[in-house]
Parts: sequence; C-alpha cells; structure tokens
Amino acid sequence: MSGGRILGKYSIGVGDRFAHQARAQLTACVAAAEAGGVIIPVWNKSNREHNIIGSGPKSTRAAADAAVQALDWTHPYFCDADHIGLATVERFLEPCDFFTIDVADFISKPADTAAIDAFARAHAGLAGSVALEELPEGIDNRIAISTERLHATASKFLFAVQEAGRVYRRIEDARGSGNFVTEISMDETDAAQTPEELLIILAAIAGEGIPIQTIAPKFTGRFNKGVDYVGDVAGFRREIFLDVAAIDWAVRRFGLPANLKLSIHSGSDKFSIYAAIHEATQRQGVHLKTAGTTWLEEIIGLAEAGGDGLELAKEIYAEAYAHREELCAPYATVIDIDPQRLPTPDAVRQWTSEEFVAALRHDPASPAYNSSLRQLLHVGFKVAAHMGPRYLNLLEANETIVAKQVTTNLYERHIVPLFLGGCERRPERAAKR
Repeated sequence: MSGGRILGKYSIGVGDRFAHQARAQLTACVAAAEAGGVIIPVWNKSNREHNIIGSGPKSTRAAADAAVQALDWTHPYFCDADHIGLATVERFLEPCDFFTIDVADFISKPADTAAIDAFARAHAGLAGSVALEELPEGIDNRIAISTERLHATASKFLFAVQEAGRVYRRIEDARGSGNFVTEISMDETDAAQTPEELLIILAAIAGEGIPIQTIAPKFTGRFNKGVDYVGDVAGFRREIFLDVAAIDWAVRRFGLPANLKLSIHSGSDKFSIYAAIHEATQRQGVHLKTAGTTWLEEIIGLAEAGGDGLELAKEIYAEAYAHREELCAPYATVIDIDPQRLPTPDAVRQWTSEEFVAALRHDPASPAYNSSLRQLLHVGFKVAAHMGPRYLNLLEANETIVAKQVTTNLYERHIVPLFLGGCERRPERAAKR
C-alpha cells in the first residue's frame, strides 16, 4: 500500500483499463522526478469500467504495486475507487486508498427544509461581497453572494453533500480515519458550478466533516473524451483562477485540509488549457485525472507494430463502427463525433500502419488527425474487452512499442506542459525499456 495518505501537491490519475500499462505510466512519473518534479501517480478505475472489462479493484492494486516495485518508486502512490457511491463502494474498500465520491446524481435533490434554513443561518456571513486573494490583472477578486443566492445554492447542493458524508463515513468505518484520500466529484452534471457556488459547497463539506483533499467541479466548456478542450480558453483561465482562490479562502475560513486542491476530470488531451491550469495552480497544486488516453496509446502501439497488431486495431475500429450507437450512448454528454468524419471500415482496412497512427494520434497539427475516429475508439474499449486473451496476448507480444507510446504520451503531452510548465526533458527511462 502507499506510504502515507496525504496527497502531494501535484498528482495525476492514470487509467489502466486492461492492467497492462502501470509500469509504462509510472516510467513517465520517474522521468518527471528526474526532471525535478514529483508527480504522484493515482491509478483510477470506475466500477463501470471494471464491470465492462470483467476485472476488479484488486487487479488495479496488484498492477500498481508491481510497477512500483519494479521501478523502485519511493514516493507515495494511490489506487482510486473512481466515481463510487454507497451502492458500489464495498469491493473497493480493501484495495483502494483514494476514493472519488461522485454525488452528481444527487444535485438538486431536496434536503430537509430545516437543514437548508439552518445552513443558511450558520453561513449568513457569506452574503455580501467576499474578497479573495489578489488575482492576475483583468480578473476581479471580489465575488458577490446574495442572501437569496446562498439559500438557493444550499437547496441545490446540500443533499448531495450530505450523501457524500454518508459515503465518507462508510469508508471511514472500514479503513479508519486518515487512512485514505477523499475527493468529491460534481463534474458529471449539466451545469458548471460557479466560484460562488463552490464557496458555498465547500462550506457544506466542512460542516459535514469530510476532510477532502481534492474537489472536482464541472467547468464551463466541453471536456470531451480524448480530445482537446472546446470552449473559451480565456474564460476558462478566469474561471480556474477564481476557483483556486475560492478554495484557498475556504480552507482558511472553514478549516478544510491545507492541501485541498482542484481535480480536473476528463483532463487528458486538453492541451489548449494546460498553460492556464499550470499558471493558476502553482501554489495549491492540482490533480489531473486521465483515463482513456492510455487505452488509445495501446491501439496506436499495436497499429505501429504492424502485422497482427495492425490487423487487430483495424478489427477493433470496424466493430466499434458497427456498434457506434450502443458504445456512444453512455458517453453522449462527453463526446462530439461527426458521423461524416468517420471512415468506413472498408477504407480503414486499406490503411498502412502510418495512416492508422496518424489518424488516431492526438496531433492537432497533423492534417491526418481525425478527432471523431479518436473519440469513437476512446469509448470502444468494450470491443477489446470482449476479445479477452486475444487482445491481451498481443499487448504482451508488443510490450516494448506499446509501452513507449504510453510513456511518451503521458510524459511529453501531459506532464511536461501541465506540471513542468513546458520545460524540455525526454523520459530517459522509457528509452531503456
């Protein structure tokens, strides 16, 4: 198990859907440490993903432990029970030491009227103008909360926070106080939370006695799976600075853990906003949660290997194309696929390795890059899961080339721009694999 339950300043959630890339992912964190930046790895996998793959949380823990031992990683690391609630938490209690409590489904459900009124009275001091820390030029550091806004926000979010408290106490009963990291997630909902709402939510979390170390709000713009941010980049920069300042203010006002920081969900491949995230989180740090980007690098590695690997990649695409409506339905709010941009399986069958890789790899500068194809394959991991040993055997047969793609993607496209501020450093360990 990880040596400590305090999450470091910078951390990255890494999804390893088929439990074959933990070492390659950790190699990227080793390269970051060699470059002077300690990035704490957190292996995350949801109950839904386990059910689709046919795996369990213990397999995620075993893969992480094996990678840590193989690479002699001496910093903390964690396994995240991703997007859990009371109905799904039980099998995660023993192997996991990071719990993402997802309460999005409980937002707007009514709490007891007396509890809402009591909360509004207890936090009446929030009404008016709240001065946050000094912010960059052009971003007003004062936010206004009316009495009506305070009461309306409590009505919208208090029940969700109470539900988070019920889940937290179940985990605490099983693992003991202080023996795990707690995150509260509110990102999988329709409307983004404003900085004003975030302040009020944090007040409710403190009142519930939940020592959260990360919080995942929903931001404005679209965080589509596996592709870049879609929205107003300048507006996002203002938003994240205000959210970070609201967290800092809430920590001092409500006695929340001093290391509380933002968690960015669906954070992989959002290249256009990494500079803003890096700039805004220099003091508090940040947790970037990724998932399907590693699965896509597995496909890229197989395609680049040629032969049976390329043929399997083409077959996976053909099956995903044939079942695209079924595969896309659960992810409808976080993908944006243009059906006219999807090549037919017959066309893809004629592609070379270079053509397949160019279409799938997230390189916005490449004219061959196809974001619709990439998103379809992102949600198409169920196809590979149904292949069972056939897919896993090819991963193992092509381990070197696949691992290189995974490490390079995680380090050069994610860790360097977001955590290291764009400094140049190639992952030497990856070259030695």
